[in-house]
Amino acid sequence: MLTLDLRCDKKRPLHRQIYEQVRTAILTGRLRAGQKLPASRQLAQSLGVSRSTVTQSYDQLIGEGYLHTQTGSGTFVCAEIPDNLLMTAPSPRFQQGCFTMPTEEALPPLSAYAQRIRALELLPTAPKQGLISFRYWRPDLSLFPIHQWQQLIKRHSQDNTNWMTYSRMPTGHPRLREEIATYIGQARGVHCSPEQIVVTQGTQQALGLIAQLLLEPNDTVALEEPGYLSARKIFLSRAARLLPIPVDGEGLIVRAANGLVEQTHRQPAKLVYVTPSHQFPTGAVMSLQRRLALLQWAQETRSIIIEDDYDSEFRYAGRPVPALQGLDSASGNLTNARVLYIGTFSKVMFPGLRLGYLVLPPALVPIFARAKWLCDRQCSWLHQSALADFIGKEHLSKHIRRMRTVYGRRREILIQALQECCRSFGPVAIEGDPAGLHLMAQLPLAQAGLCDHQLVERARRKDVDLFSLSPYYLQPPASNDRFIFGFGGLDEADIQEAIARIHSVLQDAVDN
Repeated sequence: MLTLDLRCDKKRPLHRQIYEQVRTAILTGRLRAGQKLPASRQLAQSLGVSRSTVTQSYDQLIGEGYLHTQTGSGTFVCAEIPDNLLMTAPSPRFQQGCFTMPTEEALPPLSAYAQRIRALELLPTAPKQGLISFRYWRPDLSLFPIHQWQQLIKRHSQDNTNWMTYSRMPTGHPRLREEIATYIGQARGVHCSPEQIVVTQGTQQALGLIAQLLLEPNDTVALEEPGYLSARKIFLSRAARLLPIPVDGEGLIVRAANGLVEQTHRQPAKLVYVTPSHQFPTGAVMSLQRRLALLQWAQETRSIIIEDDYDSEFRYAGRPVPALQGLDSASGNLTNARVLYIGTFSKVMFPGLRLGYLVLPPALVPIFARAKWLCDRQCSWLHQSALADFIGKEHLSKHIRRMRTVYGRRREILIQALQECCRSFGPVAIEGDPAGLHLMAQLPLAQAGLCDHQLVERARRKDVDLFSLSPYYLQPPASNDRFIFGFGGLDEADIQEAIARIHSVLQDAVDN
């Protein structure tokens, strides 16, 4: 007798439950091909339901090719079922969150682009439960005004249904572009009209579009050394040749020995990628003299500057540093503008929003609009509408002001904890300007007899996720004692606890 578990459920009528359970039994092999099923009258009696309920289920299974009838003999499982080619159980490669690359033989022929991205390490490992992580990109999501955001989402979802269909404007919602142009004009000194803005799914997509539209294989891209890993990987995915340019306390070195001008004289660069307002990862702010020299170099060489302004809203001392783009376009002559400006809402709001923007010289807007349309047609219209109100009603500026105080305090706590932690081992050097959601610190590793990799490994054993500066170099130094400390997503207690654990690692190394 076929055993089925039927329950009173208004949402799933009895005939549907019988259909689903018989189908599952067939797909999982409990009912084998050719096996005879109980007669409808017999099954109805055993289940305590009407015969018509069972007949309705059987008829649907017959209609979909799972069962067939033989006149005078009964109802049987089909020899070939429609789902017999589907995976009915998880592949071992995907179980427990694990994934292993298939063998070469299992892969179809891959394009050159696919071969390049296959060689790149893209996905971070999943964080361990209870780990205190200094990962640099995280804002504190618990302090985001979620109620105001949800109200805006609710209102725009109910006002109309325009957000449910395609838009004819791949560059973004007109109101959002107006609000962004006003916001970055006031807060960052960016000179642009709304028509120069393309709304993107964050910095990654903006960089991807730039690389796709402006680079050919073997074109040279100059980058800060050390610099942002994801930008490096995007340019490598387009087969670009990377040219590392050293950074010091004033940002990218432009005219000094081994700087941008000298190196690109030997190897001309089509693009240069910079983070001038808060260099990642050193935290340096590019001086005005170097900004002007960089713009002059771009004009003379007809190269393009990519300005990534990823967290400049958070500055804890001194006046805000205007964007490089504002200097480039201050004259109003946009024909020769050389700066592509990238902004994001991932740091000031939350990374899951997946909204950012790209400010372009007017001549580049049409081709970027076409590429954006081919890429994904548009960003979420609902979230763009809500974000336009979030900026226009000054919720964003209020949130930034509040978080600037919170993050500034956390930065002070982190610096104090680092200095106290390492006092017995040697001085700690805090590098970079007081800005952003991370800082860089030079720790006295020599006195403890450790290298950076050893400290990272031993800190992780104590459930602290620490980040050495070494991976952020194209040409890593022979020795390194500098580390990136992201403090945005950690409260004061977590910061102090994590530094205390690092102190214990250093002390253990000295004692042993």
